[in-house]
Amino acid sequence: MIGSYSVRVSTSRLIYTFTINRNITILKGDSATGKTTLVELIREHYESREKSGVEIQSKVPCRTLGGRDWSVILPTISGSIVFIDEDNDFLTTDEFATSIKETDNYYVIVTREGLPNLPYSVDEIYGIHESGKYTELKKVYNEFYKIYSKNDISKIDKLDEIIVEDSNSGFQFFEGIVKDDNVSVISASGKSNIYKTIVEESGTRLVVADGAAFGSEMDRISKLINIDKDITLYLPESFEWLILKSGLIDGNRIKEIIAHPEDYVDSKEYFSWEQYFTSLLIKETEGTYLKYTKSKLNDVYLHEREKEKILDAMERVGKQFR
Repeated sequence: MIGSYSVRVSTSRLIYTFTINRNITILKGDSATGKTTLVELIREHYESREKSGVEIQSKVPCRTLGGRDWSVILPTISGSIVFIDEDNDFLTTDEFATSIKETDNYYVIVTREGLPNLPYSVDEIYGIHESGKYTELKKVYNEFYKIYSKNDISKIDKLDEIIVEDSNSGFQFFEGIVKDDNVSVISASGKSNIYKTIVEESGTRLVVADGAAFGSEMDRISKLINIDKDITLYLPESFEWLILKSGLIDGNRIKEIIAHPEDYVDSKEYFSWEQYFTSLLIKETEGTYLKYTKSKLNDVYLHEREKEKILDAMERVGKQFR
């Protein structure tokens, strides 16, 4: 599936409205906030259609997945938005992650816990709140709202350490742009190690990770940041996305992709947007002086002109390295 889909689920007393942008969307929140109710309404509509009293407005089918036979049912679903409630134990299994990886569907998953086996974006973690928009009709109007913002970066007055998610090109770039010998650049060697690395280090820390697949870590990291104000989290979609955003590769096509990735990333081919941006950058730079590989940074990206363009793409964070 490719694209962004607006969905409206309604009954005589309830309305849910939301937009799904990627292959995995997470719904979080406490009990009685309407998450399970939404899934139940979609299930009722699928099973009973008009008799259910539930109306769904969507360009693609909406249906649910659950129970012991989920692995048998899943291969029969295609081109749909699939809603899964949190009471399904298979959500945390590698079998589930592998099974949905190359399917032609989008998934909306209700969970209060992080799902580290799935690469979902910080931008696609939502809660549900009520709006007074339809009070005159005596309906409860429910909207999705983003729980986390990966772009809320405050100015760092003094920087002691940079903790980078990977040990490849992204890490090598940050190592190369640090001018102050008193600033350490540390690789966490994977998103699951970032929490441990933050706790083990001290001082003012800038944490850099791929926002496109960092969603499962956000709950515990955000709690840590609320306690320790010396931690700043910077979550671009990925390092490859930063290079593409920088304008180093000329052309309106790249600008359009960066502006609307949802119209280009095929969920059947790419499990996360990070994978797509990596593939795109490799293809676009093949045979050029900007040739990119993920394992080893091309030195040209540390040349003054190229480096400055990437720092510009990093906006407020980039100012720390000039």
